[in-house]
Amino acid sequence: MLLSIILFVGGYFFLRLAYHMSDKMPFTQEIILVILGTLATILITAMLLNKQTSVELEKEQSIKFIEMKTQTYQDLIDRIESIVLQRDITEDALTQLQFHTHRLAIVASPAVLQEYQRFLQVFHQKVAKDKHVSEQDEDLLSEALAKLTVYIRKDLIGELDAQSQISPAQIRKQIMANAAEH
Repeated sequence: MLLSIILFVGGYFFLRLAYHMSDKMPFTQEIILVILGTLATILITAMLLNKQTSVELEKEQSIKFIEMKTQTYQDLIDRIESIVLQRDITEDALTQLQFHTHRLAIVASPAVLQEYQRFLQVFHQKVAKDKHVSEQDEDLLSEALAKLTVYIRKDLIGELDAQSQISPAQIRKQIMANAAEH
């Protein structure tokens, strides 16, 4: 940056000197002005391309982060589904769920982490103690997971929901109703 400033200031004084020295020769001032215009165009184009590149890199990073977040949430829901379907909970299943907690800590929003904590409380109070998923436990887990899903949805596509004509309360109500029916 410092070198660019020195080069720019030095170039300005050189071209100013050249401009005043060339006023005795025909067309030389016009040639110098063309050179100055070309240099200004190159400088502006380089700055715009640099900004465009940084914006594209940020966009690509954002897309990759959303993909990673989506995959983490999907893996969590798949893991919970496999635990419920097995009915009998093994220590391995609990350990895998614990590792999902760490994955969520990396990508999840604070609201998702808080709701996940509530889900874990339901899970540990109702399911992990007796290491078996009863039908009543399944209903409680389904309701807790539905609440968690509301926050996951808000984290992933909340901006799109805000642009739609459906309110967040209506979306929550629909998700909870879907979870209640099975």
